[in-house]
Amino acid sequence: MLENLQQQPPDKILQLMQMYREDPRDTKIDLGVGVYKNAQGVTPIMRAVKAAEKRLWESETTKAYTALAGDAGFHKVMRELVLADSVAPERVAAAATPGGTGAIHMVLELIKMAGPDATVWLSAPTWPNHPSIIRHLGMKMAEYRYFDNTSRAVDFEGMLADLKTVKAGDVVLLHGCCHNPTGANLNQTQWEQVADVLLERGAIPFIDIAYQGFGDGLDQDAAAVRMLAGRMPEMLIAASCSKNFGVYRERTGIVLAIAPDADTRATTQGNLAHLNRQNFSFPPDHGARLVTIILSDDELRADWMAELEDVRLGMLTIRQQLADELQRLSGSDRFAFIAQHRGMFSRMGATPEQVVELREKHGIYMVGDSRINIAGLNETTVPILARALIDVGV
Repeated sequence: MLENLQQQPPDKILQLMQMYREDPRDTKIDLGVGVYKNAQGVTPIMRAVKAAEKRLWESETTKAYTALAGDAGFHKVMRELVLADSVAPERVAAAATPGGTGAIHMVLELIKMAGPDATVWLSAPTWPNHPSIIRHLGMKMAEYRYFDNTSRAVDFEGMLADLKTVKAGDVVLLHGCCHNPTGANLNQTQWEQVADVLLERGAIPFIDIAYQGFGDGLDQDAAAVRMLAGRMPEMLIAASCSKNFGVYRERTGIVLAIAPDADTRATTQGNLAHLNRQNFSFPPDHGARLVTIILSDDELRADWMAELEDVRLGMLTIRQQLADELQRLSGSDRFAFIAQHRGMFSRMGATPEQVVELREKHGIYMVGDSRINIAGLNETTVPILARALIDVGV
């Protein structure tokens, strides 16, 4: 039987990571993998996480399973973090998942169960795992225009024009903040117009929010999600704690499904529990428990928010430094978009050939579409990257 299997296409980012590891140059720079790193190139454990782990170690009395959908306390703190008071809790079903990717997978499975003929609309471009999972599940998929490769900004006219063609019951996947891979975000007025179109067309928004707190702040980054939650009869959300809590390896994510009424919410909750049971039975709990401890304790929450704000401001500083250095070297403002983008990523506008030249000549590793991880830079490497970009003609 196994001889009938076909080789699957390799993950380009994982390939890039392997190439970086095998590169012997001391001057190499990794801007490919989407993991936050501080100025020393380390992904640190946040202070509040360390404190919560100590508290958990001292107080935990069992390693027995949690509930099928995860701990109710985790549901509550994450619902409040993402949605605040934008929707009645009685309308929100929730399930803990192994990371944000697990949440995305579960939402898509829920869509397939509830609306097997629905088309899932993705931004062009989007995170590569979105279409990969959709194809794996055998679901219908389409794209809406999103990014203007010339201006490096959102192609909002194209986006609206495409969304006006979606059918009732279709699902539109939207990045809640810090768009991956482009870094280009909608403003609040544009979000309101998107909501108008979705309501008019009878489409269901599916929000992937993996970087809350990395863009303009915790509440600002959730503003669009909360606005949609207050206006839409139904909405699906996949949220990740990997970035804003730094618990990457703990695989901590959650599905939040907003139903039109309490009865539909109860049915949806049962289906989320069923999907957990089919996929992995009980969800992992360690990371979820840490997040719950932090968000439930005023002192830990304040320290977490302060450290997260330092991370956010640090990335904004690096963005401005890179934009300024490129303006100095190029004598033009064509790189001003870098300072305007938000989150960990920006698309630099390099061709695939220039990306290869950057890697081979300068030891700078970025994804083939020229997406860079801003958090992979520091004060020392910013001018190195800037000179290299100008050298290859970006």
